[in-house]
Amino acid sequence: QNTDVTSTAGYDSIIQHLNDGKRTCKEIEDFMKARAAIEEKYAKELLGLSKKVCGHSEMNTLKRSLDVFKLQTESVSLSHLHLAQTMREEAKKLEDFREKQKEARKKVEQHMDALHKQKAAQYKKTAEASMKERAKCHQFVYYRIYSQNVSLLGKMREEWLNEHVKACEFFEKQEVERINTLRNVVWTHLNHLSQQCVTSDELYEEVRKSLEQCNIQEDIEHFINLRRTGDKPPGILSSRFSQQHIKVWPRSLMKSNIDVKPRPFRTKICSRTNEI
Repeated sequence: QNTDVTSTAGYDSIIQHLNDGKRTCKEIEDFMKARAAIEEKYAKELLGLSKKVCGHSEMNTLKRSLDVFKLQTESVSLSHLHLAQTMREEAKKLEDFREKQKEARKKVEQHMDALHKQKAAQYKKTAEASMKERAKCHQFVYYRIYSQNVSLLGKMREEWLNEHVKACEFFEKQEVERINTLRNVVWTHLNHLSQQCVTSDELYEEVRKSLEQCNIQEDIEHFINLRRTGDKPPGILSSRFSQQHIKVWPRSLMKSNIDVKPRPFRTKICSRTNEI
């Protein structure tokens, strides 16, 4: 138990706790803003990815499935963009709540600080009166001044105590609101994330359904019907390439041991002085 009349240790401890709570609100607020920025960046990159060419040369059922795949990817990106905006709105609500508590608490703190200063000043004045009263050997006039200061200090302490109780009750109410608000904000934040997972899965389910309708045999037959060139093989041997028109070379010329001597090669170089 602190016997110092001017002590504010208990009050200072409460204020420190409230400041820590305010800092926590700011940290959660910044966390949600950062998460919103991550969601927005992911959404924009995913949206850009959905615009890229994917299966452009495919046809029939597989092409339809790939088109659904790209379309739903775009839808997922838009849902993440919406989630980012929702997170920013939740962060703004928390910021407004924090500022509202700050302004309300500021008035109470200013009032309590004024009471602390008044009580400390009166205590100092009373202590000085006590010293004078003792120095003057308990003379009546100084004793009366000292008694008046003691009485005034008692009244100030009583007023301070009443206001201190009211301030503590107010701070406790704020703390209840703060904890409850933070709890609900984080809970809601997680609900949004869970809902995003559900939304994404529902969109992906549409792609799975489309893939189930993808018929391999039908796609192959579609290609055949679209690109077919006829029922007959391309080109037949014409009459000039028939067997009877193929020239038969003498067997003697087909032997591998025939020596074929090269014909002499002459080079003629002309100049002004000689000739070879």
